Amino acid sequence: MSPVPRPARLLPWAGAEGKPCYLLSDGDGPLSRMADAVERTQLSMAEDLLDHAADLLADPRATPDQLRFLLARMCEALTDVHRVARSRGGR
Repeated sequence: MSPVPRPARLLPWAGAEGKPCYLLSDGDGPLSRMADAVERTQLSMAEDLLDHAADLLADPRATPDQLRFLLARMCEALTDVHRVARSRGGR
């Protein structure tokens, strides 16, 4: 009896034109380990950004440009975290 194939893993980065990238493997190769490291980094950066957002939003001197920049980075981080959550939900 042949082993059941693992589903494709959604990688934590996008390919050309923003298209999703998938990996077919046993989950223990170098690319899988790199994807795990990228996920950890993305989640850590999102946590740091949340801390920064709390500080900036509490500062009454925050400028519209600072808040707009923060919002752009928050959108990027949310996109990364959402991709990680979808990937982990599929595994």
